[in-house]
Amino acid sequence: MTSLLGVAAAVVVSALSVTGCSVEGVVSAGNAYIPVPSTPGTTVGYLEIRNNGAPDELISVQSNVGGTVSLRGPVSHGTQVMSMRDVSDIPIPADTTVHLAPNSYHLLLTGATGLQSGKAITLRLTFEHAGTISIVALVTNPESGGSSYFLN
Repeated sequence: MTSLLGVAAAVVVSALSVTGCSVEGVVSAGNAYIPVPSTPGTTVGYLEIRNNGAPDELISVQSNVGGTVSLRGPVSHGTQVMSMRDVSDIPIPADTTVHLAPNSYHLLLTGATGLQSGKAITLRLTFEHAGTISIVALVTNPESGGSSYFLN
């Protein structure tokens, strides 16, 4: 009976890591998607991060499709048009959900390969305090009716 409980616990921990939830339940992520690149080798990534604990920061992201993942954030130029720049981290306030979206913080993937509509990729999110979690992101094609931030 004890070994059966051990196996069940291992299955639960594995399921949580696949869905993007941390074992401790402090930080979780989901609803991740990557639009098909409009420029070869470059695209963006969007997702939601839920923090049920103390303030934290997303400090890096890696993907299983190669290339690099940069953290991007908005820069305001007074009343001028907003632009984006690389940032060293994305703040994740306590007890809140942060939406990585087109006109806000988001991910920039460069040099990634095999990003075809319908493919699922893995993103490893590393936080300053909560550690690293893995989530699945779907590659979508809004032009052919696939999901997009604007259609959800």
